[in-house]
Amino acid sequence: MSGFNSGVSRRHLLQGAGAMWLLSVSQVGLAASGQVIAVRVWPASTYTRVTIESNRVLKYRQFALSNPERVVVDIEGINLNAVLKGLGNQIRSDDPFIQSARVGQFDPNTVRMVFELKQNVSPQLFALAPVAEFKERLVMDLYPANGNHAEDPLLALLEDYNKGELEQKTPSGGPQPGKAGRDRPIVIMIDPGHGGEDPGAIGKYKTREKDVVLQIARRLRALIEKKNNMKVFMTRNEDVFIPLKVRVAKAQKQRADLFVSIHADAFTNRAARGSSVFALSTKGATSTAAKYLAQTQNAADLIGGVSKSGDRYLDHTMFDMVQSLTITDSLKFGKEVLKRLGGVNKLHKNSVDQAGFAVLKAPEIPSILVETAFISNVEEERKLRTAAFQQQVAESILAGIEAYFADDARMARRG
Repeated sequence: MSGFNSGVSRRHLLQGAGAMWLLSVSQVGLAASGQVIAVRVWPASTYTRVTIESNRVLKYRQFALSNPERVVVDIEGINLNAVLKGLGNQIRSDDPFIQSARVGQFDPNTVRMVFELKQNVSPQLFALAPVAEFKERLVMDLYPANGNHAEDPLLALLEDYNKGELEQKTPSGGPQPGKAGRDRPIVIMIDPGHGGEDPGAIGKYKTREKDVVLQIARRLRALIEKKNNMKVFMTRNEDVFIPLKVRVAKAQKQRADLFVSIHADAFTNRAARGSSVFALSTKGATSTAAKYLAQTQNAADLIGGVSKSGDRYLDHTMFDMVQSLTITDSLKFGKEVLKRLGGVNKLHKNSVDQAGFAVLKAPEIPSILVETAFISNVEEERKLRTAAFQQQVAESILAGIEAYFADDARMARRG
C-alpha cells in the first residue's frame, strides 16, 4: 500500500452551467508564484477526471460556454509552461465527454483551459491537500448532465454520493431471500482496489497495484460467469477512481451474497512476502500490520480525491447482531479463501486478520480483502505480472467461494 500523509482534503463542489465561482486561498498561496508540475486526464464511461497538480494552492474560476459546449477553467497566479501545454495531447479519442482541450496565457497572471465537450456535462471542481506523493491538486470531474441511471447504476450511486445522499438512498435489506445457489444464483461483488488517480502500491519495476488487481478481478469474473449458480458484478471494470463508500453501496444495491476486494500489498521492507486475507473488525485490529494496512487502505479516498467524511458504522462502538453475524461469516469465508491461496503462494499469515477496513462494511454481506501478494517484493512483483499467477489467484478465490457455500447449514441460515 502507498504511504500517506495526514492532510485533510478540501472539497468544494461546483455544479450547474453558466455560473461562475471564485475560490479564495490563503495569502501565502496568493503571494507565491504557482507552478503546475503535472496534468493528468482519466477518461471513463461513468465520468472523466482532469487533475492539475501544483506546488501551490491554486486560485481558480470555472464557467460554461455554448455553441459549441465548453467548460472553461481560469487559473490565476501561474504562467503557461510545458506541462500545461501538453494537456491537449492527453485527451483520448475515446473519451466520452471531452472532444478536445486547449490551454493559453489569458493575461499575464492567468492561464485559461478550455475543454470542448462531446455532450452536456455537470462539472464538479474541488481542491485536494497534499497526500502521499501528491502535492496540491485541482480536480475537475465531468459527469453526464443527463445520465441514464437505469443503464448505469454506478452513475446513480456517484450522484447520490456527490449530493451527500448515498447513505439515505442505499438499500439495507441484504442479499435476496432464498438459498443462494439453490433457489437463486449466488451474487458475487468483486472489488478491484484503487484505480484512476489512485495507483495503489507500485513495485520496483513500476508495476501498479491498480492494474494487476483489475486483471485478476477480470479473470475471477470470467470464472464465475461459467458457473450456472452464480452471478457476478464488479465495482469497477476500467481505470477509474470509485470512492470506498460507493463500492460498498454498489454491493448493497446488487444485493450481493459475498464481497471480495482484491489488492497487492506493499511494505517498506522488500523481503516481506506472501498472501493474506482480511476481514472487518469493530473492536480494533488483530495485529499492528492489519491496523497499518487498514489505515493505508482507508486513505484511498484522500489519494483518489474525495472529501473524507464521517462514517456511520465506525462511529459506533458496537454493531448490532446482524453485523456481528456478518463478521463471523466473513471470517469463515476468508478462511476458505486463505486455505486455497496457500496452495499457490506462501502465506504471510496462517489466519484471517482483522481491522477497520472501510470497504468491508456492508451490513449483511460477508466481505473479505485479499492481499494477493507483496508488490513491493521483487519476486512476487514478477509473479503478479504473469497470467499464470493471476489465474491461479482467481481460481483460488473461486474455490474458496464454492467451499464457503458448500455447507448446507450455513446456506440455510443465510437464506
